[in-house]
Amino acid sequence: MSTEPLRFDTKIAVLLRADLEPWQRLNVTAFLVSGLGATLPEVVGEPYEDADGVAYLPMFRQPVLVFEGTKETLKAAHDRALSRALPRALFTADLFSTGNDRDNRAAVRAVPTAELDVVGLSFYGPRNAVDKVLKGARMHP
Repeated sequence: MSTEPLRFDTKIAVLLRADLEPWQRLNVTAFLVSGLGATLPEVVGEPYEDADGVAYLPMFRQPVLVFEGTKETLKAAHDRALSRALPRALFTADLFSTGNDRDNRAAVRAVPTAELDVVGLSFYGPRNAVDKVLKGARMHP
C-alpha cells in the first residue's frame, strides 16, 4: 500500500456567506453537499464497514473544503460557476423561511438569477476551475 498522500484532480468546495450564524453555516453546508452526492455518483466512495461487520453509508471519496466570503464574493463566484458550467448547488436567504423541499424550490424559482440572495454555494469540478470560481474567498475558520 502506498504511503504517498492521495491527490485529487477534482475539488468539492462549499462557499458560505461570512455573516451567517453558526447553525446556518452547518445547515447550509449539509444541504449544499447533498445535491452533489445525489447527482454526481463519481464523488461518492464505497460503503464503510467496521471490524464487527456493521455497515455504514458511503461518503464522499475526497475532502469537502469549506470557504467563506462576502455577499459580493458569493455573487462573483456564482457568476463564474455559471460561466464555467460547473456542477453547483445554491442556498438562498429565502430558504431560511421555508419549511419543505417544495417551498424551497418555489422560492428559488421565483427570483431571477441576477437577483438571487445567495448565502451558500457548492461546486464540483477540476481543481483549477473550482479555484478560479473561489477567487476572493478564504478558508472557513
